[in-house]
Amino acid sequence: MLEAIRQVDPSIRFYQASSSEMFGKVREVPQTELTPFYPRSPYGVSKVFAHYITVNYRESYDLFAVSGMLFNHESPRRGLEFVTRKVTDAVARIKLGLQGTLSLGNLDAHRDWGFAGDYVGAMWLMLQQERAEDFVIATGISHSVRDLVEVAFGHAGLDWRKHVTLDPKLIRPAEVEHLIGDSGKARARLGWQPTVDFASLVKMMVDADLERVAAAPRALDRLSTL
Repeated sequence: MLEAIRQVDPSIRFYQASSSEMFGKVREVPQTELTPFYPRSPYGVSKVFAHYITVNYRESYDLFAVSGMLFNHESPRRGLEFVTRKVTDAVARIKLGLQGTLSLGNLDAHRDWGFAGDYVGAMWLMLQQERAEDFVIATGISHSVRDLVEVAFGHAGLDWRKHVTLDPKLIRPAEVEHLIGDSGKARARLGWQPTVDFASLVKMMVDADLERVAAAPRALDRLSTL
């Protein structure tokens, strides 16, 4: 895509989705735009390449190409393979009697979770600037998977200890233990700040999954009468 922009229309503005997973085995806490990368997964490694090739094209060909180093950003649209949505979907199914337990790996892994809607706003702001720069986008507050589970199950009136089981097979071979971002540059240069806190985000996702799961049987019943 960068090469196509270079050849066809260098005035096109390009946004590249970098990731907090690039920091991996973190060299400092919190992580900033200047923190060295140490990725711990194939995903993180590939993101480091995407980040640096964007920098390379920007500096070589004067393209307006920016990278947002986004920390975990979640919403009710998050895929079921991600831990946040895995938890909130399970909470809904357990609450509605469709599932009994939820298997998880490392409850002590920490992430800096924010609302995807806020982060998309940051992407847009990056593309409106006079000069192309890279930015860390994060809340600056870290929570454990255990925190996520407690808020999600508690919001549905459930005791997570009665439903969550630990499965060692779900633990990453090279875990990323403590990601937390410093978005001071984005707050100062872009005027950006998160508007949805962690607890509100988790409750939003639980509510959406409760509504979706509760509606699914009724939708099937309607189809069976057609």
